[in-house]
Amino acid sequence: MLRKKEWNICLQAFEEMHPHAHCELVHRNPFELLIATLLSAQATDKQVNKVTASLFQKYREPEDFVHASIEEIENDIRSIGLYRNKAKNIRALSEMLLTEYGGEVPRDRDELTKLPGVGRKTANVVVSNAFGVPAFAVDTHVERVAKRLGMCRWKDNVRQVEEKLTRWTPEEEWTNTHHRMIFWGRYHCKAQRPNCPECPLLDLCREGKKRMKREYA
Repeated sequence: MLRKKEWNICLQAFEEMHPHAHCELVHRNPFELLIATLLSAQATDKQVNKVTASLFQKYREPEDFVHASIEEIENDIRSIGLYRNKAKNIRALSEMLLTEYGGEVPRDRDELTKLPGVGRKTANVVVSNAFGVPAFAVDTHVERVAKRLGMCRWKDNVRQVEEKLTRWTPEEEWTNTHHRMIFWGRYHCKAQRPNCPECPLLDLCREGKKRMKREYA
């Protein structure tokens, strides 16, 4: 596990390498962000953006999804993984938004997780990016980077990773650091071919040191 000084070095490196990191899911409002984030499970942002470019022209608000059949929604998102289950959840959450929230996306994370198909990660993405509420969503990139660097333990589950990231990162930096770690994992510390030789955090990275020893010894 990293010490506080080393943790701060990581946060600084994240900021220096990706100062303009941001949410790459294209959206115009909280509802579109909610749908896009739900679609992004086991899919890339690029794949989701390709689908939502036309999807959000056809479906602009919850009523539009409620008035469509499950089969129609499935057909519109068919190129996305798990499209059948996602179509069912999109229609169900749209109906719930209308009946219980006046058609508005709730600003509270706990309320968001009551919606069909919406877990803690999705809720964190929505409250932080749509409403400016400090939150630290842990996706596969964030989890991978945190574990490789020793910001948490290898055996920690996603909730434990989030707890450690929020404990040691200033609250006002939760959202920014979330985006920076995603960019770090997506474009630098990739799952299959991390750029260890050029990593500014190599001296701190337990995984990087092992890879360098194994591949360049």
